[in-house]
Amino acid sequence: MWIANALVVNEGKIFEGSVKVRGERIERVVEGGPSDTGGFIDARGMYLLPGLIDDQVHFREPGLTHKGDLYTESRAAIAGGVTSFMEMPNTFPAAVTLELLEQKYVRAAQVSAANFSFYLGASNDNREEWLRLDPQNVCGLKVFMGSSTGDLLVDSDAALESIFAESPVLVATHCEDEPTVRANTARFKGLHPDGGHARLHPEIRSREACWLSSSKAVGLAKKHGTRLHVLHVSTADEIELFDPAPLKERPDKRITAEACLHHLWFCDADYERLGNRIKWNPAVKTAEDRQALRQALAQGRIDVLATDHAPHTRDEKNKPYFDAPSGGPLVQHVVPMIFELVAAGAFDLATAVERAAHAPARLFGIQDRGFMREGGYADIVLVRPDSLHVVTPEALLYKCGWSPLEGQTFSARVERVFVNGALVYSQGRFDDGVRGKRLRFMR
Repeated sequence: MWIANALVVNEGKIFEGSVKVRGERIERVVEGGPSDTGGFIDARGMYLLPGLIDDQVHFREPGLTHKGDLYTESRAAIAGGVTSFMEMPNTFPAAVTLELLEQKYVRAAQVSAANFSFYLGASNDNREEWLRLDPQNVCGLKVFMGSSTGDLLVDSDAALESIFAESPVLVATHCEDEPTVRANTARFKGLHPDGGHARLHPEIRSREACWLSSSKAVGLAKKHGTRLHVLHVSTADEIELFDPAPLKERPDKRITAEACLHHLWFCDADYERLGNRIKWNPAVKTAEDRQALRQALAQGRIDVLATDHAPHTRDEKNKPYFDAPSGGPLVQHVVPMIFELVAAGAFDLATAVERAAHAPARLFGIQDRGFMREGGYADIVLVRPDSLHVVTPEALLYKCGWSPLEGQTFSARVERVFVNGALVYSQGRFDDGVRGKRLRFMR
């Protein structure tokens, strides 16, 4: 079957072309119309993208499924143009053993509409677990160098040295300095006995906290030659820690960085309007930080664009500031947000596809995904660029049922999504029989 006469966005180019899918794979990519007869989808006027790869999501299963689960959130990801995801270990129980990690893979194979991988969580005392990780089967080792839940805060210098020196897989870090965050929290709680407001969040989880932790992680990686990936960079200061060369020009980069859509979209002025709905860790910072992140992503100093999708219920988010959890849902609107950022001049569409599809595939060594290449898996997203729509609660696929983007008008809409050659999503409807595959890595 051909997807014909689309505007194909792939490997730095946008051209009118057609893509032929046979079975699970892409058989042909050609400029112009189909090169042979057969069934086709007329995609004239629409954009055709490789499926996006989100390297940081929290889908809440097991143990927190009142917020989200692998079935609901993977469907939301598909509707947002994300065909592969890498999910974090801070579930309940936390995925800090290989046995618990494998249970997540088994469950995803049963229910996930998208392709999947899962990070093992590092702790102060689970070295014997992460030393046995298979680099070809697991995306990475997640290290929380700041506040987290359960056993997942790594605050032992000896444990950090061991992780950075010995990890057999990529080390992905959440970088906020724990003593700084705790001291700021205590001080502001004393100043605001009424419960405070989310506008305090970037002062408590401050730029200093981010810098101290990110620079420590980069220093450890340079000391040990670690393959380090710093997640959700949120300040202009941290950008200077990273190599300015884009990943496609420097595929041997040992230290890479990610930016998330909420840090590119919101700024601290939005706390007055949205409050806890945009309470994330690390915090949304200033408009100047937002602009610096956009520029760094456009230039390639920041390598990857992701979401950090992390749903909580409305009731949880409606608690007083100090009691409300951090995180929010975003994955259903990745492609529409990208198109709006492109229209605003943040970066061009080919660059966005590079950061959200090609770069994660390169960075993690994902086998046969992330590109529109002959022989690769047919993970494909068809986008209609001229389809105005408003985000409403009724249209949300998240189990939590809300979004910080409610009321936002978008100009682009995901029309169809293929996963491993199967049409899983078409004009708002799902084929519930389609399941994603476990991601494999070439390392």
